[in-house]
Amino acid sequence: MRKQQKKSVPPWLVDRLFRNLLIDATGNTHRAEFSIDKMYSPDGPTGRLGLLELRGFEMPPHARMSLTQQLLLRSLVARFWRRPYRPRRLVRWGTELHDRFMLPHFVWQDFEDVIHDTAEAGYPLRADWFAPHFEFRFPRIGEFAARGARFELRTALEPWNVLGEESAAGGTARYVDSSVERLQVRATGITGERHVLTCNGRALPLAPTGNVGEFVAGVRYRAWQPWSALHPTIGVHAPLTFDLVDTWMNRSMGGCQYHVVHPGGRAHEDFPVNAYAAEGRRLARFHRMGHTPGRIEARPEERNPNFSFTLDLRR
Repeated sequence: MRKQQKKSVPPWLVDRLFRNLLIDATGNTHRAEFSIDKMYSPDGPTGRLGLLELRGFEMPPHARMSLTQQLLLRSLVARFWRRPYRPRRLVRWGTELHDRFMLPHFVWQDFEDVIHDTAEAGYPLRADWFAPHFEFRFPRIGEFAARGARFELRTALEPWNVLGEESAAGGTARYVDSSVERLQVRATGITGERHVLTCNGRALPLAPTGNVGEFVAGVRYRAWQPWSALHPTIGVHAPLTFDLVDTWMNRSMGGCQYHVVHPGGRAHEDFPVNAYAAEGRRLARFHRMGHTPGRIEARPEERNPNFSFTLDLRR
């Protein structure tokens, strides 16, 4: 009887089971990370193509990067087919998904755990094969050094909120608020009690990484102000001025400035001709100077208990 029950399971039951679970917050199946619209839908033949769309991935800029990405997916499918993932309980990360795991350091740390687990299952992948993916997704903005301490700025992840419906030409549209950005600051060689790193005068919530003298923190800021946004009354925070404040001497030991656009307000009339031109434009927005002169008293910043790794300049 059990064998007959297994054979009598209709193929479209997978669609009925997961269609209402694999959706985003608005109920849209196309914006879910796993889309089964074209897997085996009972609605019509166009939905019965046997396709599972992984929408959490983006198109890599190089063919070899695409090959390593496909190799990782094939290895994970084979690993879970042989030994399904059945932990005792799933971790409820809560707001850490939009806090800790938006920063490049913790994303790469988690990815290394995946590579290690895959290698133990018999698929010897190496994390350094995916270094181009890391550099492409989290490009380095710049770095500076002051009094033996080094600081590195990298672009971090920032989800875009889907706004409500608005009237548009020919009907209604739902825009996204792409005006908020996030970056990561990685600090090494600082003294915790003496040195405080600030951004636009506010102390960063530096969190230890497990390595001696190494800390990371995120900065969330309004990069530009569109006509339709989630917070229309909050202005632009750029340029971002970073200062290494010596609390014993109450002065800035050094710092840098990061501009979202060209520092002189220049608008480029054409697209960059190649990757080097694009990188040159991006590097021109970072300066190892411009820190705050004179006496500074770094005020203690109350940490947000829900987002303890990120300084949100909008708050």
